[in-house]
Amino acid sequence: MDFACAARRLQSGRLALVLGWMVPLLFSAAAFAGSANWTTDYPKALKEAKAQKKLVLANFTGSDWCPWCQKLQREVFSTPEFQQYAKEHLVLLELDFPQRKPQTEALKQQNKELADRYHVDAFPTILLLDPEGQEVASMGYMPGGAKPFLDKVEQLRQKATSGG
Repeated sequence: MDFACAARRLQSGRLALVLGWMVPLLFSAAAFAGSANWTTDYPKALKEAKAQKKLVLANFTGSDWCPWCQKLQREVFSTPEFQQYAKEHLVLLELDFPQRKPQTEALKQQNKELADRYHVDAFPTILLLDPEGQEVASMGYMPGGAKPFLDKVEQLRQKATSGG
């Protein structure tokens, strides 16, 4: 084997290695870009809800220790059905109470104050809030995945927006 042939083989091996890493990254970036946007900023969520005439879905979670919270994330929040519905109808607010994930003191304080204000004493707790921050409905984990969860959210959203 001559030197030029060996060099081409090495380059094609590097190309395969680079493509082997890049292709999955591109697909995961595309999936992330298509996902619903969660904020952790309560005033920002209310402002967006008011501007867009939407309800806020506030997710009180223990993302790194609560099994039911993790199940809700996996079975509902990470699904394309939920993400599409949320883009059209909701402003998403995550209020996390992790045990191991770092958070700023300001975020910890905000989340604690909101848990106290809305009398949250279990995780996960999902609240639907109007743009003024008034609680419209409360729910928790529901078995069955995205469909029953979204059916319930839509029923509550319709009731709230129709004034009933």
